[in-house]
Amino acid sequence: MKQSLLVAALVALAVSACGQKEEQTAMPEAPKAVEAVKEAASDAAAATADAAKDGAAATADTAGSAVDAAKEAAGNAMEATKEGAAAATEAVSEAAADAKEAAGAAVEAAKEAAGNAVEAAKESADTEAKKD
Repeated sequence: MKQSLLVAALVALAVSACGQKEEQTAMPEAPKAVEAVKEAASDAAAATADAAKDGAAATADTAGSAVDAAKEAAGNAMEATKEGAAAATEAVSEAAADAKEAAGAAVEAAKEAAGNAVEAAKESADTEAKKD
């Protein structure tokens, strides 16, 4: 009798278990999770694109600043070159004036030396003439 009660209980349990439907709790949640993942990925992609745009804008600003600095440096170098050329021209002009003055003094000294030589030659000739 124990066996028949056991078999009856098992049959009753099996019949009652087959008649019930399982609850699908995980299935409705899966599409929501997929949508949440898609939305998070989309937000991350948008944030990455914004960061890339900001980086490109910062790079463009930096490049523009570098170009401006190079232009200013070139202008400063040109101005320094002009000033240097003007100073060199002035120095050459002063040197030329000094050389002209020195040449004039040399000419005067040469004239005086030639005059002295002529005088000495005349005196020597007069002394020789008097000896004879």
